[in-house]
Amino acid sequence: MQTITLNISGMTCGGCTASVKRVLEALPGVAQAEVSLENAQAEVKFDANLTGREAMTAAVNRAGFEAR
Repeated sequence: MQTITLNISGMTCGGCTASVKRVLEALPGVAQAEVSLENAQAEVKFDANLTGREAMTAAVNRAGFEAR
């Protein structure tokens, strides 16, 4: 398992953080995502053989937020 921190912009409420968490955890290989509204970040534990940064940022961007 690896851990990555993504900077997320566009989140304004708890519903936003729940949406980001949901789309990240739906990706194959993602074991856990902790999303912080205050820090505008998501810390993601994942299997690098199944997913990576590009897939995570694309999923967050499709959900209407911006991941970097």
